[in-house]
Amino acid sequence: MEETHLTQLGRDVRGFASPEEAVLERVPNPHADSLYLTRFTAPEFTSLCPVTGQPDFAHLVIDYAPADWLVESKSLKLYLTSFRNHGAFHEDCTVAIGRRLVAELEPRWLRIGGYWYPRGGIPIDVFWQTGAPPEGLWLPDQGVPSYRGRG
Repeated sequence: MEETHLTQLGRDVRGFASPEEAVLERVPNPHADSLYLTRFTAPEFTSLCPVTGQPDFAHLVIDYAPADWLVESKSLKLYLTSFRNHGAFHEDCTVAIGRRLVAELEPRWLRIGGYWYPRGGIPIDVFWQTGAPPEGLWLPDQGVPSYRGRG
């Protein structure tokens, strides 16, 4: 199935200067009648501290139960990469990513876990979801241990 409306897949795209400029693309879900979970894991997510400008690092886990749309994975990668030079607190980054995905995809359900590496000696983990998961959805553990030198 060729998706001619896609502007990034199969093309040389250098990325985006900010999350606001980034384009998230979606494709029709061929199994929209099925309840299932899709997981994206981004173990090398980076953004900047909005105060000091120093880099922050996180391991993100995005789980969603698609409805009519799937996120196109290259566009998701480019969107996440657009945070590399973006200054925001951990909570803002994590929740903003979840909300943007919900706005674009209109999934049955979505959750995001942001497992941030220590800043000032304190790891910060941020969790957001759209509500209770749908009944019958297989929901595995996100698999990221509490901080003990994550890696």
